Amino acid sequence: MLDPEVSLLLDCAHWSGLLEHQVQVELSDRFNRQTDPLLEQHINQVWTERLSKEPWLFNGAKFRLHSFWLASPENLGCFQSDCGEQQGGETAQHCGDVINGCILQTEDGGGTSQKTSQPKHHPGSVLTLRLGLTCYKDYLGTNWSGEVADLRCRGQEEFGDPLALLAQPLGVGAVLCTCDGQVVFIRRSQKVAEARGLLDIPGGHPEPKAVCERLGEAAGKDQISLVMMEQRPDAVVSELFSSICAEIRDEVNIPWSSLGAPVLMGIALNHTSAGRPSLEFYISCSLSSDEVRTLYWKGGAEANESTDVVFLSTTEVMQLNRSSPLWSEMCPSAKGAMLLYQVVKPGEPSKPNREER
Repeated sequence: MLDPEVSLLLDCAHWSGLLEHQVQVELSDRFNRQTDPLLEQHINQVWTERLSKEPWLFNGAKFRLHSFWLASPENLGCFQSDCGEQQGGETAQHCGDVINGCILQTEDGGGTSQKTSQPKHHPGSVLTLRLGLTCYKDYLGTNWSGEVADLRCRGQEEFGDPLALLAQPLGVGAVLCTCDGQVVFIRRSQKVAEARGLLDIPGGHPEPKAVCERLGEAAGKDQISLVMMEQRPDAVVSELFSSICAEIRDEVNIPWSSLGAPVLMGIALNHTSAGRPSLEFYISCSLSSDEVRTLYWKGGAEANESTDVVFLSTTEVMQLNRSSPLWSEMCPSAKGAMLLYQVVKPGEPSKPNREER
């Protein structure tokens, strides 16, 4: 099902999704975006113009997804991929020479050489995410900029990577399923920065600031760095998984105690913002759809970001496609999560989560 707004960079269908202990991160300034004075001037100009129209915008630090390593289901070792833009609607592959056009490299040296070395895999780990730092301001001035096509060309010409100059902030989203088999959607308000009025899933971004505060490090706007986080990558993985539960709590007003452990389905790309990546999770909820609706209307910490809650049965979600009436009402992040849910099929009794073989 081709859709120019979204595609899948990675799906974890072989494992029916990944749990927190199966994911690790590699952190380095080497994974930050490239820049130059002219680009910084452009970013500052875009930010100033946006603030004049939307003074409520906040520039927070975000994690930047540079690339990833994934264990091969066939036990051929590991392969790595950069996170370049894919063709809309294509489905990520698990093995072979290419994931949606991304060149892979196996542990024995096959494929095309990459810029980064193979990470050390912890026992039980399946996926390694390579992360740098970026911020919302840089995202608006690169991925969301009117000059993004030129930035991609420059990145390819100067660094051999079309994403080198882009912020590529890593988002998170959740297919949240109630105990009576309903998937939770929210209608975005008219005051959010993107996809106003469209149907979305609960989501947001993992926060470097939250990791720093948890580790006792200064977390002011200009004080966040990777130095301490590099010593505690487990704290970053914890934030990747816990941040989506926090988003559900704040956006839908569901208590954390009612949520199951997040299951990572894969990575989706939003092509309306130059292929911005997002980790998409499946999360079960012990509450019914009626209970969720009641809590939603009581209002959570971020209730102003949406105007309504909508439910679709898991059967309806499995049948969603471009010809479905609701598909055109969904923002790209929701579409990507639905595509991953249809591929990974998490939560099915006959297909429990499996460890790496």
